[in-house]
Amino acid sequence: MRSLWVVGDVHGAYDKLRATLLRAGLIDFDGSWTAGDTHLVFLGDYVDRGPHGLEVIRLVRSLEVQAQEVGGQVTALLGNHEVMFLAALVFRHQDPLDRLGYRQYWLENGGQLRDADLLEPSDLAWLSSRPVMAASHGCLLIHADSMMYVRLGSTLEEVNAEVARLLSAPDADEWGLFLNWFTERLAFALAQGEAKARRTLQTFGGQRIVHGHTPVYVLLDETLHGPTLGAGAPVPYANRLCVAMDSGMAYREDAGFIARLNQHGIAEVVAFPGGALY
Repeated sequence: MRSLWVVGDVHGAYDKLRATLLRAGLIDFDGSWTAGDTHLVFLGDYVDRGPHGLEVIRLVRSLEVQAQEVGGQVTALLGNHEVMFLAALVFRHQDPLDRLGYRQYWLENGGQLRDADLLEPSDLAWLSSRPVMAASHGCLLIHADSMMYVRLGSTLEEVNAEVARLLSAPDADEWGLFLNWFTERLAFALAQGEAKARRTLQTFGGQRIVHGHTPVYVLLDETLHGPTLGAGAPVPYANRLCVAMDSGMAYREDAGFIARLNQHGIAEVVAFPGGALY
């Protein structure tokens, strides 16, 4: 069975992403795919916070094409920051004074004007076509630790189709509701978290939920009360039904990791070269 590697939220940390992929043997020094038939999944949030979101998008798009040519696969999910970014772009013509507040909302959440200025139509089309859910190696792969997905459909295909419909129809009220749902977090760590995780897995299938969205050090500190030094690796929780994968790559100088997963859990962790390896 081919390997499954997963990357959490990148948030414009392009150099860290390249260094980590290189250390894992997934790309070479030129940024070209070297991972054969590996399945590499990005959990969303490519933009905002960090300065090089566009470069992250272009790298992921390039790897997507290169992997397919040699029997590999790159899956790039939609994150809530992509929806913020898209809303700022999609509604700027019908709402030039930003009465809806989408542009301000994006900027307040780390939006980078450079990304908007340099974005090309093909980049916009690619972002708008991202799925929100995927499955591989017994893992249900999503961006947010939220119950949003069960509100959108009862199968992966239904949920992805519903989000595609929403993103193709610029209805301000629908986009606002979607963004509100997408910002929810900690659904599987707070009250009834394990039950919510089981419900999500029973709905969509899989042995465990793998998500980004909530940085692991936030999850450890605010809900699991674990040592923040453990933030250098993915965090299994909710009776190991969930794995948190947001390394906080753009927030902390020494942060950044990716992981190889299998049906038994976390098989390997590769940390940013400047950080620790757990």
